[in-house]
Amino acid sequence: MKAVLLFLGGVGFQEILLIGIFVLVFFGAKKIPEFMKGLGKGVREFKDAMSDVKKEVEDAGKQSGRLDDGK
Repeated sequence: MKAVLLFLGGVGFQEILLIGIFVLVFFGAKKIPEFMKGLGKGVREFKDAMSDVKKEVEDAGKQSGRLDDGK
């Protein structure tokens, strides 16, 4: 949560409220749940991809360690 606060910097409650109202007017009340669902899927896919990359790096490190032991 601290990273989110650092990212927002000097954005206060009034600015966030103004952005929320703009989104509501621009997208409409019916489109917001669809937008949030898509955003959630995107975040989930990003996290899955990050964990896959992390696993591949760890596996490559283990594989490299086995090759070094065999010399």
